Amino acid sequence: MPELAFISLGSNIEPEKNLIFGTKRLGELGRLIAVSTVYQNPAVGPTPQPDFLNAAALIDTDHPAETLRLHLRDIEADSGRVRTGDKYAPRTLDLDLCLLGTQITECPELSLPDPELLTRAHLAVPMAELAPSFLHPITGEALQIIADRLRPGSSLKPRPEITARLQSIVLELDKN
Repeated sequence: MPELAFISLGSNIEPEKNLIFGTKRLGELGRLIAVSTVYQNPAVGPTPQPDFLNAAALIDTDHPAETLRLHLRDIEADSGRVRTGDKYAPRTLDLDLCLLGTQITECPELSLPDPELLTRAHLAVPMAELAPSFLHPITGEALQIIADRLRPGSSLKPRPEITARLQSIVLELDKN
């Protein structure tokens, strides 16, 4: 049975190109329903690096969580991403499954919902745009409530020109 998958997209190496690439490829995993506003925000971590561009996508998919995670890793690799031990390293493309319906999963490779959804505005704000009344499977809070709590302390800057490009991909895929 299809589930709604909330996927975060991020990049700070050629982000305009890589977010477009990632968004197009998400259409392979199910029906791409929507893409949020793209936000620019400072990179997290101890080493100075370029700002990230972050967004979220909503897809309707039949894939189970682990299969989705593997497909997301393949798309990242196809963008040129090489994973290292540094979780704060710059990256061409970062795709993370944050929610899959109301599933709750805890294993070494995957936690659903993504725990950082409750602490990181660059995840919560775009997710809330896609489905503001969707309830977090653990806390029971609407995504909009989580986003409203995190946004005031954030440095999110909307990037409308890139948002329009990603949202046009949704429309294009919907025609096909």
